[in-house]
Amino acid sequence: MRIEQMIEERFVCSKCGGNHCETKEVSMSGAGLSKMFDIQHNHFLFVSCTNCGYVEVFNPDILEGKKRGQLGSILDVFFG
Repeated sequence: MRIEQMIEERFVCSKCGGNHCETKEVSMSGAGLSKMFDIQHNHFLFVSCTNCGYVEVFNPDILEGKKRGQLGSILDVFFG
């Protein structure tokens, strides 16, 4: 089961108590050379409550215990 599905099944909003959410993966560049060359090697999951709009941010690398999005980072280097 994907981590996004697990979050959506267990979701309870810490602000309003709602139990429905949307999950999006977002990629961001870091500092230094990755910022200069727009290499987006930082990946996060943004989980939004569909009732009140409150957003929580999770690091999928920690949740899954492995690095995520490496292919996208490599392609970013070549195709920017």
